[in-house]
Amino acid sequence: MAEVLIVPTGTANIASVQAAFRRLGAEPVVSEDPDRVRKAGRVMLPGVGAFGSSLRRLLEHGLAAALRERIAADRPTMAICVGHQLLFAESEESPGVTGLGVVASVVGRFPAGVRVPQFGWNLVRPEEGCNLLEEGWAYFANSYRALEAPGWRVATAEHGGPFVAAMERGNVIGCQFHPELSGAYGQALLSRWLELR
Repeated sequence: MAEVLIVPTGTANIASVQAAFRRLGAEPVVSEDPDRVRKAGRVMLPGVGAFGSSLRRLLEHGLAAALRERIAADRPTMAICVGHQLLFAESEESPGVTGLGVVASVVGRFPAGVRVPQFGWNLVRPEEGCNLLEEGWAYFANSYRALEAPGWRVATAEHGGPFVAAMERGNVIGCQFHPELSGAYGQALLSRWLELR
């Protein structure tokens, strides 16, 4: 049974993430131990809420460096919702707060005139060359989004224009949507990620 280490960010709905992995036969374990984060076979970085407070929690527990190290080493890591946003350099949601910076881009607010937050299902379209990401409908709950992810394979969705719905590079994947709430589409994505070696 594959173990998935879940890194708490303070406001994530960890119960639904744990349930999604258990349905796939994986064993989710919650830990804020940086050494465990470095060594774990698979790590999930969830998040619901604000960029700044989530990043602060990671820094307080010495987890930011551990996450950067495992991502640089291409160890299987998945980040979702605000966890996905934390991979970027910064976010307009929390000016002056530096993100993990593994993606050299900025997370910004949706443009004026579109419904914010975006709640509900949206079509995810991966660019050519994606290994984990496939086309399908996923569940989103977000007020901020990135427009680009240099150096990553990207899947886009449309809400006030195209934005980064998800991105992948090797064994690392970031999803702005919630795979654990995205039915069969999300379950299939989690399953493909669990099969990474």
